Amino acid sequence: MPELPDITVYLDALAPRVLGQRILHVRVFNPFILRSVDPPLSAAVGRDVVALRRIGKRVVFELEGSIFLVIHLMIAGRFRWLAPEAAIPKKLGLAAVDFAHGTLLLTEAGTTRRASLTMVGSEAELRALDRGGLNVFAIDAARFTERLRSENHTLKRALTDPRLFDGIGNAYSDEILHRAKLSPVTLTQRLSDVDAARLFDASRTVLQEWIDRLRAETGGDFPAKVTAFRPEMAVHGKYGQPCPVCGTPVQRIRYASNETNYCARCQTNGKLLADRALSRLLKQDWPKSIDELSGSA
Repeated sequence: MPELPDITVYLDALAPRVLGQRILHVRVFNPFILRSVDPPLSAAVGRDVVALRRIGKRVVFELEGSIFLVIHLMIAGRFRWLAPEAAIPKKLGLAAVDFAHGTLLLTEAGTTRRASLTMVGSEAELRALDRGGLNVFAIDAARFTERLRSENHTLKRALTDPRLFDGIGNAYSDEILHRAKLSPVTLTQRLSDVDAARLFDASRTVLQEWIDRLRAETGGDFPAKVTAFRPEMAVHGKYGQPCPVCGTPVQRIRYASNETNYCARCQTNGKLLADRALSRLLKQDWPKSIDELSGSA
């Protein structure tokens, strides 16, 4: 799922291409993407884009007359910038927004259609889409800690909860927790003030580093390789590969369609966290530490 750094770079690329430009057409190839009826999608046609903004992981196009076109890419949705009136590809294409000098195409990989397009008729309706998560760049350490401890969850769940924090998902939460040297399953209300401050610093540092890296990669081009799995990441998607800090193989916890990646040496004092599938299968044979796992290899 595109997260805060990815959405930031999308907005960077969209700004010179669509700000001040008039929407000529909005073409919907898959009707399931449309999540609103009032105002109708046709209300966007003929209006200029006057501002762009981000609400969580949503991209918001503010149009003249204070109406808004809101796109949520969800897990597999992506933007592409193509030539004017480009055809919508049948396999991946969901919708297209046409401007005089280019077409913004919305695609989604896979068979499950989760990306959404919503028309909103007022600022009040737009605010209703905001889950309430705090932007870590807009708060201080005290506010971060207060929000972190407002509910007793694991650190992984808290960082990725859109009601608590804004724009952080599965990938960057792994990277943040690794940088902070904290276990993903530590409960928020048991976190010390020192560890909370370290997590706050890691959140801002990791997200800014990735914004800067993605901006440098993209340059003036439109982002073409938005992915949650990047070779420069420390632990996310790196199961079995060496931790860049200590060289210990990266571990994982799998649940549903997601997994959490972490370094047992750097984050959990060598303890292996129970993988729901494997630990239940192996039971008493499940290794309890990274040293025990290494010894059995």
